[in-house]
Amino acid sequence: MNFSSVDYAIFLLIIFIFYWFVTQNRLKTQNMLLLVSSYYFYAHWDYRFLLLLLLSTLFNFIAGIKISEAQEIDKRRFWFYFSIAMNLGVLGIFKFPGSWLHSVLDFIPTLADYNHSALSRAVLPVGISFYTFCGLSYIIDIFRNKINPSRDYVEYSVFISFFPALMAGPIERASHLLPQIQKVRKFDYNQAVDGLRQILWGLFKKIVIADGCAEYVNMIFNNTAAYSGSTLVLGAILFSFQIYADFSGYSDIALGTARLLGIELLQNFAFPYFSRDIAEFWRRWHMSLSSWFRDYVFYPLERRRIPFLRQGFNTMIVFLLTGLWHGANWTFIIWGGLNALYLILFRLFNKGRNSLGVAAQGKCLPSIKEILQIGFTFGLTTFAWIFFRAEDLSHAVIYLSEIFSWSVFMMPEILPVKIFVLIAIFVTLEWLGREQKYAIAQSAMNLPRPLRWVFYYAMMFVIFYFSGSQQQFIYSQF
Repeated sequence: MNFSSVDYAIFLLIIFIFYWFVTQNRLKTQNMLLLVSSYYFYAHWDYRFLLLLLLSTLFNFIAGIKISEAQEIDKRRFWFYFSIAMNLGVLGIFKFPGSWLHSVLDFIPTLADYNHSALSRAVLPVGISFYTFCGLSYIIDIFRNKINPSRDYVEYSVFISFFPALMAGPIERASHLLPQIQKVRKFDYNQAVDGLRQILWGLFKKIVIADGCAEYVNMIFNNTAAYSGSTLVLGAILFSFQIYADFSGYSDIALGTARLLGIELLQNFAFPYFSRDIAEFWRRWHMSLSSWFRDYVFYPLERRRIPFLRQGFNTMIVFLLTGLWHGANWTFIIWGGLNALYLILFRLFNKGRNSLGVAAQGKCLPSIKEILQIGFTFGLTTFAWIFFRAEDLSHAVIYLSEIFSWSVFMMPEILPVKIFVLIAIFVTLEWLGREQKYAIAQSAMNLPRPLRWVFYYAMMFVIFYFSGSQQQFIYSQF
């Protein structure tokens, strides 16, 4: 059930009516409705793996209680390491074997032309990385005595499978989401309106920008040999906008949906393409995943103070794992390694000079220096995105070799003027709203009521009139 589909709109409307007008603020009924709705939502995507989600939830629920109740440290450690191994084992079994075989075959010359379609059709449970990481953070926080385990199976199950965040995050923490599930939610008109506004913005990003860019990105990346270097540069830039609008659009719809139900999810994006350096970019991009690896991988490595595990080495480990989290494909691993290298070099030459706050805060326009910094950072991330988007390593090499050829100075064969205009409008609205939680959070509210409704209707018109061909959310595959 795609967030941008009519089916989802009908599903959400039904849930909203039952949630606020039938449950009448009864906590257990509210939570049971959320749980049943979440399982229906997941089964609508792929009913075959609903049992896997149920078993993962039950195992982590029991493991959390066992860790908390263990009196002996050895028994406590046993349940902790056993649960970690089980979670990572299940993730590895379902996520990686086909990808590794695909990557290995790429390095065997006699199989260079092998048809990998069978591997491409390998079954991957949707959302498995997201709900597994939620379960892992829950187990780790209990072991660290940061939270107490939930004793209510329904409440814990809602935390793991809450449908707005189930498919592609944000990766929630029990300390943030569970307390909201454990108390009665009362309808808040302003919160609901804000949720609808964020859903509207998310739909604009997904349907107009991401899906509009996807048509040209697919055309260019699927026919790399047919285009000049300049067109391939254009394709890489369009993919940068596609993946941002697609993933952050999903997050906006997820956060807006949760607000309609009286729940606040973690912010996942904070205008990352206005970052002035690569460190700032990773503080603003996929924030729930970045903070997860920071808290559960990077900081523990730093605290061990092993001489050869210095900050740069730890950074490389974290980003290689981040690439691996997306898939066991050399392209993802190189993408992660590139970003690690960017950060290591940045910290080496820019000690103590990280960009904090918002670009051009309180001003209408950025300075020349900020424009150059933003452009350079965007260029670095776009270069890395080529590996992320490429089908395999050989495709990435061919793509880059054409970019670094004389054909990059040719006129591009494709000039999608319409999508350029729409991206310009999108970037302008993002810039004007960069100090808010999302671009139109307050901008629309500052307009007089008649103009506000004109703005909303104009956005809806643009969504329907300029919608691209519907594409699956990119991160649902992870």
